[in-house]
Amino acid sequence: MRKFLPVLLLVLFCQSASWAQQQPQYTHYGFNGLNISPAYAGITNRPEVLSIYRYQWLGYDATFDDGGSPQTLLLTAHTPVRLLHGGIGIGLVRDKIANTTFMNAALSYSFHIKIGEGKLGLGIQGNVNNIKKGNYRAIDDNDPSVPYNSSDTKYDLGAGMWYESETFYAGGGVTNLLRSKYEFADSAKTGSGQVLGENHIYVTAGYNLPLVQDLVLTPTALIKHDTETFSFDAGARVTFNEKYWGGVNYRHKEAVSALAGVALLQDNALRLGYAFDFTTFNKEAKAPTSHEVMVSYRLPEPVVRFRPPVRTPRYNFAR
Repeated sequence: MRKFLPVLLLVLFCQSASWAQQQPQYTHYGFNGLNISPAYAGITNRPEVLSIYRYQWLGYDATFDDGGSPQTLLLTAHTPVRLLHGGIGIGLVRDKIANTTFMNAALSYSFHIKIGEGKLGLGIQGNVNNIKKGNYRAIDDNDPSVPYNSSDTKYDLGAGMWYESETFYAGGGVTNLLRSKYEFADSAKTGSGQVLGENHIYVTAGYNLPLVQDLVLTPTALIKHDTETFSFDAGARVTFNEKYWGGVNYRHKEAVSALAGVALLQDNALRLGYAFDFTTFNKEAKAPTSHEVMVSYRLPEPVVRFRPPVRTPRYNFAR
C-alpha cells in the first residue's frame, strides 16, 4: 500500500476540479501559538524566535519522488510593541510532500486588551503562499491534467483571537479568508490543474495546574477543521521546576505521541524539545514513526522606564 501513496497524491493533485490544500500539523502545538493564531503575537510579553522541523513517516519507501515523506520546516518570531498597543509577528513555512512544495510567509499583528489577570489579543494576518508542483510521470505524454514543474503564488488573509494568563490560555484562528485559487500547467503549458485554498479553522486551549511544589500539569487540546475534514489533538505534559517537561499526545485517526524537553540559560531563555509520533491509523499506507525537533529562544520582557518629573520650587513663582 505504501508504494501507492504517491500515485494517490497524484490523482488528487491533478484533477481539473479544485480541492483543499492541507496545512502541516505539529506535535509541539502547545508551544507554537503564532502558527495557530495571529493574535498570539506578543501576547506573552517576551520576544521569541521559534523553529520546528518535522519529518513525518520516517523511512517511507516509494519508487520515486525522493520517498514521498512529508517534511516541514517552520520559523516564527514575535514581539510585543507598546506603541502599537499589541504585538507583531512573522512566520515562514516550507512544507514538502511527494512532488509538491508549499511555502508560506506571513506577517501578523495583534491588538491587546487587558482582561482580568490576562490579556486578549485580536489578530490579523497577511500571507504570501507559493505552491510548486515538481516532475510527475504521465502515462500519456503532454497530458493536460498532470502538472510539470509548475508553480503559482497568491496572497491571502487570516484572523484570530487569543487569551493568555499565567494559568490558562485559549485561542483560535482561520486561514485562507480569500480562498485563493492556484493553477498549474503541464509540460506543454496547456494544463488546468487547480488547488483551492480552503479555510482552515483552529481552536486550542491549555491550563496550568500545579500538582506539588515545582511540578505543573498542563492539559492541552487542538481542534482542526476545514470544509471536508475534522481532526483534533489532545494531550498533557508535566513540567518540573519550569525547566524540564515530558508529555503525551493523541492525534485523531493518526498517531500517539511522546514529547520531552528542557529549558536552559538564564530565565529559561533557550528551550529544546523533541516529539516522537507512532502511527496508529491506516498503518499499512504509512511509515511507523514521525519525528519533530523544536528550538526556541525567548528574550527578557521589555522594561518600560519613564523618567520621573523634576519638581523644584523655582517654577512655583511667576516671573
